[in-house]
Amino acid sequence: MSLIDDNWKILFEKYDIENEIKKNGRFYITADQIREVKEPRLMTKFDTKESLPSVFGNKLAILPVTRGKYVIGEFDLYQDFPILKNDIKQMACAKIPDYLETIDINDIRSEAGAINIMGIASILDDFLGEYNMLQTVSGRMGSGTFSFKVNGFSSGVEHIIDVQNSQVEIDGGFENENIFAIIEGKNVVHSNFLIRQLYYPTRLWNSKINKPIRPVFMVYSNNIFRLLEYQFTDINSYSSLQLVQERNYSLEDIAISPEEIKDVYRSVGIEPEPEVTFVQADSFNKVISLVENLNDSPMSATEIAELFGFKERQSDYYFNACKYLGLAEKNKDEEGVKVYITPLGKGLLKLPYKARQFEYVKLILQHQIFNEMFGVFLRTGDIPDKYFIANRMNELNICSENLLVRRASSVRGWLYWIASLVN
Repeated sequence: MSLIDDNWKILFEKYDIENEIKKNGRFYITADQIREVKEPRLMTKFDTKESLPSVFGNKLAILPVTRGKYVIGEFDLYQDFPILKNDIKQMACAKIPDYLETIDINDIRSEAGAINIMGIASILDDFLGEYNMLQTVSGRMGSGTFSFKVNGFSSGVEHIIDVQNSQVEIDGGFENENIFAIIEGKNVVHSNFLIRQLYYPTRLWNSKINKPIRPVFMVYSNNIFRLLEYQFTDINSYSSLQLVQERNYSLEDIAISPEEIKDVYRSVGIEPEPEVTFVQADSFNKVISLVENLNDSPMSATEIAELFGFKERQSDYYFNACKYLGLAEKNKDEEGVKVYITPLGKGLLKLPYKARQFEYVKLILQHQIFNEMFGVFLRTGDIPDKYFIANRMNELNICSENLLVRRASSVRGWLYWIASLVN
């Protein structure tokens, strides 16, 4: 259990929060009350469902309502990202002017940097079907006063929330003569997101300007800009969020053919299995995202958990996945044990898009189980099911029998990622 979990357990016990919610439908807690155990900003930043404290269970969530007050209740606040079945088919090419010498497209490390380059390369213009979108706002600001409806978890239950000058943070606001686009940016891959990151800014600017507002979520990872445009079909309803469109962009050549992937497969030799826990990390995109973030600085297991919205044991799963490929290792410094990117990982991230993907594929396919199962895919056109994979893993004595099917799901996830590279 993390320190945040422990501190929320203290608050729940001290203020009898669970029973108060059962009686009143919600519980208001002040920043000063939270500050009794830890800084409120750190105690209330839950950008994914998985990052919520254990004591919240599966239904409770928290929202800011003023500068110094929060409300906890059975609010359905998160939205799953659509499953990304095939990156490349949705890819469109975008360019930056040749005369911009200060931009290195293989070294875009921050959310702000990705948003800046997205504007320079006219990616946002293309995505929205607009011209001359200029960044006009960013940073923290007051929300203004408004009320909204939000769904609960029980059928037909709807809550009314009043907000008065809560803090809002906008990563980027782009405007032209026709529209205003609100950008929420991430440089880490998550499975879901907190709708408030789009809703509060939309309500703020809806009360201040007359132009249509188009909320956009941007995820930058593995040299890909993933853009998702949403809309609130009822401006007074937090729960009316709908996906309008999704598209992916790259600043590089990303066309990968089946023959190129086959060439990589043929070139790989099988290496001995490393002495590390076998992979239990279904999303290879998150493995890539962890490597990219480790390139900025080493991280503790707690910091990885906070970055991804994981529980700490999941941090170990994804560290072990990186270590399995030779991309990360643990070392102890004066601050404790941290995860570091390896020289192999640093070198890989300097490669252009296609070469980088091929290197990831090589690192995966040099392991016998992945190599054999990818060979089955090439022969049959289908990724083997997890029971077929688990049976072969058992024959290879890869892990204990009770873990086989779970670990086989990770093998399938990585094979799907390789297959998705083909354009």
